[in-house]
Amino acid sequence: TDPINVLFDLLWQMYQDKEEVVLWMNTVGPYHNRQETYKYFSLPFCVGSKKSISHYHETLGEALQGVELEFSGLDIKFKDDVMPATYCEIDLDKEKRDAFVYAIKNHYWYQMYIDDLPIWGIVGEADENGEDYYLWTYKKLEIGFNGNRIVDVNLTSEGKVKLVPNTKIQMSYSVKWKKSDVKFEDRFDKYLDPSFFQHRIHWFSIFNSFMMVIFLVGLVSMILMRTLRKDYARYSKEEEMDDMDRDLGDEYGWKQVHGDVFRPSSHPLIFSSLIGSGCQIFAVSLIVIIVAMIEDLYTERGSMLSTAIFVYAATSPVNGYFGGSLYARQGGRRWIKQMFIGAFLIPAMVCGTAFFINFIAIYYHASRAIPFGTMVAVCCICFFVILPLNLVGTILGRNLSGQPNFPCRVNAVPRPIPEKKWFMEPAVIVCLGGILPFGSIFIEMYFIFTSFWAYKIYYVYGFMMLVLVILCIVTVCVTIVCTYFLLNAEDYRWQWTSFLSAASTAIYVYMYSFYYYFFKTKMYGLFQTSFYFGYMAVFSTALGIMCGNIFVFEELSLKIYLCYS
Repeated sequence: TDPINVLFDLLWQMYQDKEEVVLWMNTVGPYHNRQETYKYFSLPFCVGSKKSISHYHETLGEALQGVELEFSGLDIKFKDDVMPATYCEIDLDKEKRDAFVYAIKNHYWYQMYIDDLPIWGIVGEADENGEDYYLWTYKKLEIGFNGNRIVDVNLTSEGKVKLVPNTKIQMSYSVKWKKSDVKFEDRFDKYLDPSFFQHRIHWFSIFNSFMMVIFLVGLVSMILMRTLRKDYARYSKEEEMDDMDRDLGDEYGWKQVHGDVFRPSSHPLIFSSLIGSGCQIFAVSLIVIIVAMIEDLYTERGSMLSTAIFVYAATSPVNGYFGGSLYARQGGRRWIKQMFIGAFLIPAMVCGTAFFINFIAIYYHASRAIPFGTMVAVCCICFFVILPLNLVGTILGRNLSGQPNFPCRVNAVPRPIPEKKWFMEPAVIVCLGGILPFGSIFIEMYFIFTSFWAYKIYYVYGFMMLVLVILCIVTVCVTIVCTYFLLNAEDYRWQWTSFLSAASTAIYVYMYSFYYYFFKTKMYGLFQTSFYFGYMAVFSTALGIMCGNIFVFEELSLKIYLCYS
């Protein structure tokens, strides 16, 4: 055959009559612990007689997600029915029986793939008394085809056999091919759950968040315009007073700290690194959501994770530009150190968590244990892609927007900060700042959590885009109000307060993850629990850093206010 035609058939998953169709065995694990998976043949299943085919991880995402495809050994050919036939025999000794009994007690089920279409099956079941255990020994496959493409696969488990030590169990299968009207591009629709993701509650939550945005934007605009108008009127009146009246008058309000408001923040190196990382996470989120809206990433194993890694590496200049320029405007001198911290802040957090969980996965012999070669590949991406691109962004940021362009001069001597009421303290503002942003997204968090931690495929990325826009608007409004009240109390330490009041959304998301774990799931065990809370901490922290980069808009707003005042 012509190599070009072979490549075309491979790319478009086309088959000729009687051509081999591979049934891949992926993983097996407890139903309630989705991430606790093991190699299919870690249980004492037997392999078919057909010659083995070696499998290598096709993508980085596959390797990181613990995809372990192994050849089943079953002889399946395109459009060629197979009558019920025995393909192997299990010599069931006590050790093998105990392994199967443990799997059945913990509701183990397995995953297979035919032509990239996932299939799930249950290992076995117990009787009502829980004394006898049975293994499903017969795999009845029904494969739908449209033209020369596979568009549908169904598995029926039959042949319930009682597990008795020192007996032989025959494993059998059959294949039935049937013509289907399902289009090739629609073959994954059966795995989606429109009744769940497009439920009336989902629509109502979006509408509710949208109405909250309108109300919040109107409220913020009204408060700020009325307050600022009064402030301008008062300050204009004070300008008409003579020096004696002005000295005897009360000086208060946000205008009084205009000479200190652009004073560099404390710990500018860490602060600018966080802002740069937040801008990069926002860029990654926006691009990945847009790509997911255009392309059906859920149709390929690990494609979402691979896309996110690629986009994160490609957007590293965004991190360097915003972090490096902010650090330069704040008078920072150790820009190389800032660049390294900004480049490795998020990768170090993610890799550190993954490294810790990897030890537990290795102890459990789980398929989620990341191979050494994959670790090396991730490190190479960090050092040879992310770091150089971050350097380019840092140099551009320092040269293009690294010069201070403040609308007013910064005082040489810091202004003393007067005492204020308890609810105007930065700590209180930070704690309250994340409530409204979390309120605008917590319903969507339930759908996202369910798709990742349970057996749902998330596909409504239009909803996610709307929620991202709503989150940004709500966070901007909340941080503007928080910053205004802080400055109105003549406290010019607004940078960290603005960042943390938006980033505190992460605290509420992480608290919600505890509620979700204990009341919405049935997860158990050290591995699944550490995996859940470890990566939920990473997700919450990344979300908080992304929300905190609203500081960029905050700084711009202050410049506009002071320019026109």
